[in-house]
Amino acid sequence: MGKTYRIAEVPGDGIGHEIVPAGIQMLEAVAEKYGFGIKTDHFGFGAGYYKKHGVFMPGDGLEKLRDYDAILFGAVGLPDVDDTLPAKDYTFKVRTHFEQYVNYRPVRNWKGVTRPLRNDTPFDFVVVRENTEGEFVQVGSQVMPGTPNGMGVDTSIFTRHGIERIAHYAFQLARKRRNHVTAVTKSNTLINSLTYWDRVIAEVAEKYPDVEWRYMYIDATSANFVLTPWIFDVVLTTNLFGDILSDLGGALMGSLGLGGSGNINPEKEFPSMFEPIHGSAPDIAGKGISNPVGMFWSVALMLEHLGEFDASNAIMDAVDRTLEQGFLPVDIGGKTGTAKFTENVITNLLS
Repeated sequence: MGKTYRIAEVPGDGIGHEIVPAGIQMLEAVAEKYGFGIKTDHFGFGAGYYKKHGVFMPGDGLEKLRDYDAILFGAVGLPDVDDTLPAKDYTFKVRTHFEQYVNYRPVRNWKGVTRPLRNDTPFDFVVVRENTEGEFVQVGSQVMPGTPNGMGVDTSIFTRHGIERIAHYAFQLARKRRNHVTAVTKSNTLINSLTYWDRVIAEVAEKYPDVEWRYMYIDATSANFVLTPWIFDVVLTTNLFGDILSDLGGALMGSLGLGGSGNINPEKEFPSMFEPIHGSAPDIAGKGISNPVGMFWSVALMLEHLGEFDASNAIMDAVDRTLEQGFLPVDIGGKTGTAKFTENVITNLLS
């Protein structure tokens, strides 16, 4: 038996309580096949916890998560809980406290899945999103909001340290892929923050003369995601732009339910957190029809981060084969529920 990994299991809310158990089933099956151990502990943090306790996690919640090798997360948010709270009081806290400055969101075509593009040229790229600063730092205020002269202000923060480290990660990733980086900007209008973003990225790029790279404005990037997604390899972008582009990437694949992601601390000084890109989808929670592919991809990304490359590749191969066999989840036009799809993927994994 190889190493045993300690995984913090945080289903969160809504369909998180369906897809995280499916992910754990997958994780246990692949661990047994490839000879390493898994120990999971459950944490009930999220909007449901907030409704009972007035907080999304206890005061020592982050310290409880600190010693795990990774965090497997479902989704957070419920219709009757203020939607401004989940990110601020759970997701952003975890990302910033554990220096998960890389948001890694891959996009690819899946065989057997009908996608909205008429062109069937294959695509395979990664949105590398700066994850702890930029537009999502939540520095700002509302001034006299109930008056005719009221206003709201949010301040974006871009530091040299933050830009350099995400840029180095993107260029190093490109060296492992197809040696190309697209740095997404809007510096023609955001003439302070994003001209600085552009300048620092250009300085980092000089250290990678073997990697081809270019700037592209966010509006042009959005258009090219739809028109020619196959031209992208590594897409390096800011917190806000990356949030939007990666959901557009999910739509290109055929459903947000197909997208996995990692909130990564590359130095492994803190645990990284892995989650599908979709939300808690309370409208379908409890119906047994949620798509677990995004969670399985997140599990594969987690295992890749932990160094279990064969196990990671085996999960992706098993998902591919299951979809090719015609077992499609409901959100992509099929009739296969969560449990049956999970069973079929595990069967392909073990065969």
